[in-house]
Amino acid sequence: MEQYCEPKTRQPLITLERVTLRVGDRMLLPGTSWEINRGENWAILGPNGSGKSALVRAVKGDVPHVRGRLVRHDPQAEGRRIGYLSFELQEEILAREEFRDEERCFSGRGHELTAGELLGADGADPAARQRLVGILGIGALLDRGFRFLSNGEIRKLLIARALLPAPKLLILDDPFAGLDAGVRPPFAAALSNLMREGTQLILVVQRPEEVIPGITHVLIIRNGRVALAGRRDDVLTPARIRRLTAPRVAVRTSPLPAIRLPLPETGDTALPPGEPLVEMRDIRVAYGRQVVLDGLNWTVRRGEHWAVVGPNGSGKSTLVSLITGDNLQVYANEVRLFGTRRGEGESIWDIRRKIGLVSPELQLRYRKPVCVREVVLSGFFDSIGLYRRPEPGQEAIADRWLEILRMTEKAERLFTHLSYGERRLALIARAMVKAPELLILDEPCQGLDRTNRERVLSLMEKIGAETATGLIYITHHAEEMIPCIDHLLKLEKKGAAVTAGEPASGPPDAAPRPGDG
Repeated sequence: MEQYCEPKTRQPLITLERVTLRVGDRMLLPGTSWEINRGENWAILGPNGSGKSALVRAVKGDVPHVRGRLVRHDPQAEGRRIGYLSFELQEEILAREEFRDEERCFSGRGHELTAGELLGADGADPAARQRLVGILGIGALLDRGFRFLSNGEIRKLLIARALLPAPKLLILDDPFAGLDAGVRPPFAAALSNLMREGTQLILVVQRPEEVIPGITHVLIIRNGRVALAGRRDDVLTPARIRRLTAPRVAVRTSPLPAIRLPLPETGDTALPPGEPLVEMRDIRVAYGRQVVLDGLNWTVRRGEHWAVVGPNGSGKSTLVSLITGDNLQVYANEVRLFGTRRGEGESIWDIRRKIGLVSPELQLRYRKPVCVREVVLSGFFDSIGLYRRPEPGQEAIADRWLEILRMTEKAERLFTHLSYGERRLALIARAMVKAPELLILDEPCQGLDRTNRERVLSLMEKIGAETATGLIYITHHAEEMIPCIDHLLKLEKKGAAVTAGEPASGPPDAAPRPGDG
C-alpha cells in the first residue's frame, strides 16, 4: 500500500458539521461531523441500512440535511461536478428509459438508448475513453440497447460514464458489485492510478478487502452513527480486519439448524426426482451481430443444484431470462420447462408459479411504493406490487420469512426507502414464500454486508440440503459457493458453454480480490 503523507496544513474540501440526514420519513446519522481534506481518499464501511449511501448522496447533494451545515470549500466539490456511481443512479436511468419507451410506443418517434449514447463522448479525451473501454471490456456493448445489457455490463458502462469527465472528486458506491473476477483487479488498479494522478475518491464498500491501494482514510458506521473515522492504518488495524472479514460460523455448519423452513407442500403436480425441470437444446440467442449464446445444451433435473459461472457478457442473465419468460427468443429455441415446451399453450404465469427468482434485474424493476410485507406477499402471485388479498396462511408464511431474515421490524416500511442490501433480503423472502420447484439466485449476496451474506448463504444451503427445491446459483465470488451445489455450467464470453458434473472448489472465473497485490 502506498504511504500517505499528512499535509502540514489541512485544506478542507467538504465539511459536514453536526448534520442529520433525511431519507423519506427517516432521520439518519444524527449529529454527524466529517471533514474531507484535499488529497484525502476515503472508504466508508458499515452494515446494510446504516446510512453509507445516504451519507455520500448528501455529499453529492442528492439527500437533504435537516440539521447542521454542509460546506463546500471549492467549486470543484459542487454536486454537478462530482463523478458518481450508485445502484440508485442505475435505477433512475432504467426508470427514465422505460418511461421514454412508453412515449416511443405512442408517438412512433425516437429510438432505443444505446450503451454508447449513455456513455457519451462530448468533451471527453478520446484516448482516455478508449483506455476505459479497454479496461472494462465494453467495446462490444456500445451499439447495443441499454435495456438489453446484463447487470454487470450496465455497472461497467456506468463506471466508465462516471470516470470519463475526469472529475476532481469521484464517489463510487459499491463499484465492484456485479463485476466478474477478471475485471475487478484491473479496475482497482485503474482507480489507484486515478488517485495518484490527483482525483479524490470516496469509496463505499461492503468488504474490507475492497479498500484498494491509494485509500488514505476510512470511516466506519455502526448503529446509525459514525463509529470510527481517521487514517487508514489507524482504523483498519489487523485485528479489526480479522473481525470484519472472518466468518463467524462456517457455511458448512449452518447457523440456522433449529429453524424449520416455512414452506408449504409443493403439491401433487411436482415432478418426481430425476425428471427434468429445465431442458435446453442447441440454444442460440443473438442481438444483431452480437451472439450471446450459441449451441448451448443444458438439462437441470429435479434434485440437482447448479452453479452458473462466467464473465460479464457470457450470457448468464440471458439464460435466466429464457427460463423466466422475459426473453422472447425463447420461442425461437427448443426450451422445455417442467416437462412442457415453451410456446405449446402454457402461460407465462403457469411457468412463474413454479419459479422463485432473485436477481439484480428484478430489484431494479421493483420500484413500487409498497411496504416490505406486501413485497414479500407479492411472491405468491408473481406480481410487482400486491393486487390480491392474501390468505391468512400466506400471511403467516410471509411473516415467518421476514423473521428468519430479521426484517420483521422493517415489515411496514416502504420498500423503496430501504437500503439496496435490505431490499435484496426482502426479495429473497419474496422468492421463497411459495416453495418454488426451482429457485434462481442471480448474485443473491450482491449489496449485502458480511452478517447478511452469512445468513443468506446458510439459508440457501439449508434450502438446497433439506427441501425439494432445485437451485440455479449465479455468483462471481468463489468464497460464496455453497456446499450443496453439485453441478456446474461454465459460460464462455463468446457464447460457448462447457458443462461439468461436479463443481470445482470455486467459480472457475475466480481471480485475485481488488485489493490484492
